Amino acid sequence: MSFKRLFSRSLEAAPGRLHVAAHSHHLWPDASRAGQVECWDDAARLADHKWDRVMGEVWPEAAANVAAELGIGAEQADRIVFAANTHDFLLRLAAACPRRARGPLRVLASDGEFHSARRQFARWVEAGEILLETVPVAPFDDFAARFAARAASGQHDLVMVSQLLFGTGQLVDPLAPIIELADPDGPWVVIDGYHSFMAIEAPFAQAWSERAFFLGGGYKYAMAGEGMGFMCCPPGFGERPPLTGWYAEFEDLSLPPGMVGYAKDAMRFMGATFDPSALYRFNAVRRMLAGEGLDTAAISAHVAQLQARAVAAFADSPLGAAELLNPLGAGPHARFLAYRHADAARWCAALKAADCVTDVRGEVIRFGFGLYHDADDVDRLAALVRAL
Repeated sequence: MSFKRLFSRSLEAAPGRLHVAAHSHHLWPDASRAGQVECWDDAARLADHKWDRVMGEVWPEAAANVAAELGIGAEQADRIVFAANTHDFLLRLAAACPRRARGPLRVLASDGEFHSARRQFARWVEAGEILLETVPVAPFDDFAARFAARAASGQHDLVMVSQLLFGTGQLVDPLAPIIELADPDGPWVVIDGYHSFMAIEAPFAQAWSERAFFLGGGYKYAMAGEGMGFMCCPPGFGERPPLTGWYAEFEDLSLPPGMVGYAKDAMRFMGATFDPSALYRFNAVRRMLAGEGLDTAAISAHVAQLQARAVAAFADSPLGAAELLNPLGAGPHARFLAYRHADAARWCAALKAADCVTDVRGEVIRFGFGLYHDADDVDRLAALVRAL
């Protein structure tokens, strides 16, 4: 079945392009444009009063959509807070996290974290702001157990790990032994779900949301574009974040004059004035999916068929000599295939020259499929790959 009609504007804008990097920059569905226009029209119509609609209707709808998608339930929408990107939240978390040793923040992470975390951690190490320990992802078979063992050592204040590794597409499981270590006084546990949100059904259990933070965004599988990072915040953790904007304040007439107040819910991690257009786009996309009877399970099933077709077709191509780092199986799978080979960068460049968009991370070339792909797209990709 084809869902290309939902992406007519993006596909018609570059009709010769074969875009198989939905895991990197997901093409925007037509509904997202409707959401963008709705945001503009509200600004024109309501002017100063647009914030009443944004904070009274748009934000709550988006937060409920995120909470429902995570698996914690729309009734827990007050645990969701938005920012321009997840890097913003990384800064706020590091500033708020208790430093139990009264020195630099002690951070545990893997060596497979996304660039924004990797780069920021490295710079903080240079500046003496943090002490960083990284657990190697390889060998992956026992990575979750090795990471949990280090997290249980009691030697860290902030523990951060990706649920689904961006470089290899491998799913870190189980997460429960790591999350169970979290405590408001430290350590804090942060799950980076950027590649699991709306790629894996209900990725964050209700019980987990009581103890751990979850980071995600609208840029990839949520199909909403940039500008919508979000964080799910466990109650009782970081009740007075030191990096704070005026949206985090609440009205309480009992406060002494000049006191800095905070909301009791996830809004305590809020910043200041922001661009709400991504929230409009996200809500419009969610309405589109609901109207089409599509949820994450259905989209994953569609993508899984395409992935299986691609893996079979690649077998008699140069990719047949590459290592598929995330083989297909019965359980949840990344929305992309990650092949490791010394020629990965050359292959990526050759495909780009043929107007086929993929991406490469070191020696790993990645192919991401979405709703805007069908079997013909996979066959076209396979023909290009065979010619490498």
